[in-house]
Amino acid sequence: MLHEAINNYRNLPNIWGEGALFAFSGIDGETCVKSGFVATYGAKPYNLLIHTPRRRELTIELPDGGNTRVALGDVFGVATPTGDLIVTYSAWHTLVGIVPDNTRLALGFEDEAAYEGVDVLSQDEEHHDALLLLVNGSRFALSYGTTADEARARATEGIKVDIRRTVDERLAYLSQVPSLENATLDRLLKKCASIFKVNTCTAEGAIKRTWSTPDRVPHRDMWLWDSVFHSLAMNDIDPELSWSFLASILDIQKEDGMVPHQNSITGKQSNVTQPPILAWGIWENYQALQDRAKLAYALPKLEAYLEWDLANRDQNDNGLLEWFIEGNPFCRSGESGMDNSPRFDAAATLDAVDFSAFAAHDMACLANIAHELGEETQAVAWHERATDMANRIHEAMWDPDTGFYYDLDMDGAYTGVQAESGFLPLLLDGAGNEQVQALVAALNDPQRFGTAFPVPSAAVCGPTYSTDMWRGASWLNFNLLIIRGLEKYGRHDTAATIAGKTLAYVIKYYEKYGVIFEFYDSQDARTPPECDRKGPRVEPYNIRRKMDSIRDYHWSAAVTYILLREGYQPAKLDED
Repeated sequence: MLHEAINNYRNLPNIWGEGALFAFSGIDGETCVKSGFVATYGAKPYNLLIHTPRRRELTIELPDGGNTRVALGDVFGVATPTGDLIVTYSAWHTLVGIVPDNTRLALGFEDEAAYEGVDVLSQDEEHHDALLLLVNGSRFALSYGTTADEARARATEGIKVDIRRTVDERLAYLSQVPSLENATLDRLLKKCASIFKVNTCTAEGAIKRTWSTPDRVPHRDMWLWDSVFHSLAMNDIDPELSWSFLASILDIQKEDGMVPHQNSITGKQSNVTQPPILAWGIWENYQALQDRAKLAYALPKLEAYLEWDLANRDQNDNGLLEWFIEGNPFCRSGESGMDNSPRFDAAATLDAVDFSAFAAHDMACLANIAHELGEETQAVAWHERATDMANRIHEAMWDPDTGFYYDLDMDGAYTGVQAESGFLPLLLDGAGNEQVQALVAALNDPQRFGTAFPVPSAAVCGPTYSTDMWRGASWLNFNLLIIRGLEKYGRHDTAATIAGKTLAYVIKYYEKYGVIFEFYDSQDARTPPECDRKGPRVEPYNIRRKMDSIRDYHWSAAVTYILLREGYQPAKLDED
């Protein structure tokens, strides 16, 4: 059965990793975020942790162990001496599987006794949900319902499902994913694509079309700039779906043009925005889709969005933008996306080099969109505004003495905090050779940004440098932005070095843990699970606490996929 189901696919991901996401995808049909019926791979193969409000655990204990042959976000298969284990989803509410003889199946609430049998009901009266485990010979079905009767009806149907055909349906998505010649890289590419798939959700509640989430657990909601990074990779597989990711963000725009950074199916929205990269994302999607009608739909929304930023985030009216600063010391600026960066430790409002660079870059993309639509007046106006902001950044935020771009205090003084945000002006026109040379030197300096796994989010020489998120860890989305800036200025060798090391470390830790992480220790002294996350990590690992680097993180997979598809090759690590 296992071999028949997967024989059309080469190099399938096959590493069981605790915390890997396992859920029904919106690419295959309706999803239901509200239910919480999303699983993650357990610490012990081949258990599944079910993330309903009260978590359950499905125990699958093989009598003789097994060899994992495929481990994806919605299918896993294990070859054993007595037969094959295959588990997949027949619908968002039902897991189905085939197990070898003498396999132990049990279901129970987390940290409570699990129950075995051919008909096991786990009911949570407080949260109004029920899970039913139904076993019939070598087959089982685990179904979710708001009532026991609903769960039973679904499990009864699930036990009849043609497992082979269902697995083929789930794997069909991979036929859209290009193949790479190198087996290791091809397997990693498919792992990335599987992460895209499992983090895709259908319209539900306040979100009116298919959308993407950073991770089905613990984030669950839709985020502004995350969705753009997701779309950049999905352009290569399904540009229409990529458009849906972007349009879902445009849909939740407020009447005044503001786009909230976080949006829930319940309609709850945050009161801050996020880095303005939507015009870039839509322009990139147009390169793949070539749909002018979608550009025309997006243009006025993008204009209103940037106008809101320009009107509401420039307190000193100097043409540079400031992030909203919060009172939470662990998240001074969630709006920036660099929540706990040392840039914000003083809790002061700053002219932000990244906000200004993002806005200038998005205005340039908006000019391209207007030009493509024949709206020349708008195109010229946005080009001029982009150029003006870029010039202000190069003139006011560049410190020639230290060779770096800085945030500015409200009196115009450099803050002196070196963070990877200082490389974003490379995305803009107008940087001189002296500036480019100095930034490349900073990237090569081991006391600043020349770390084992580049690029650290804060300089190594900073007094608070650590593995805690934006205080020194390496993030793949910023690596992509920096690579794009280096490519723009012809620094292809440096770009290739960053890309190659990024891929090498992603591979290293994928092969060790079976997942792709949210962020990594830039010195590679700690493994990703050992990194702090807004304070010291908590043991044992608990995915809901978000106290270490999140697993199967969507934009990390997206950037990895992009670098692989662009032909970058992983570096050879010293330890190899």
